[in-house]
Amino acid sequence: MHEHPAPLAGMKVVDLSKILAGPYVTMSLADLGADVIKVEHPDGGDPTRSWGPPFNGPDATYYLAANRNKRSVTLDLKSAAGQEAVHRMLADADVLVENFRPGSSLTRLFDHRALSAQYPRLVILHISAFGDTGPLRDEPGYDMVAQGPRPA
Repeated sequence: MHEHPAPLAGMKVVDLSKILAGPYVTMSLADLGADVIKVEHPDGGDPTRSWGPPFNGPDATYYLAANRNKRSVTLDLKSAAGQEAVHRMLADADVLVENFRPGSSLTRLFDHRALSAQYPRLVILHISAFGDTGPLRDEPGYDMVAQGPRPA
């Protein structure tokens, strides 16, 4: 049997997302061979690490179900050192995935439009549950919300 390289081998992905939508996307890219670097906050990492039970070791299975095949680094994205580290990663990255809430300080610090201008070859996936404008833009868009019934 002749093995072929993974289709995304050699691709570098910087994952600034958390909870589910972004981590699921980057897990899928990692499963296809991309080198995914998940950036997590120094104080507990991705919030889903503690969303148990059930747990497998120190991590909730919820977290583990959307974060396999990634490398992880802890950075405070609001600090100058953390921002500098992310920009060093982006200098040779192929993809950036983020799901910052509209209007948050991280949205301003890592504005997808400014990053597109600074890194023209970078593919940026900016995930927002309800968009950047409109009446629901500040609402969280968790899985249960998406699956819930709509009011009549």
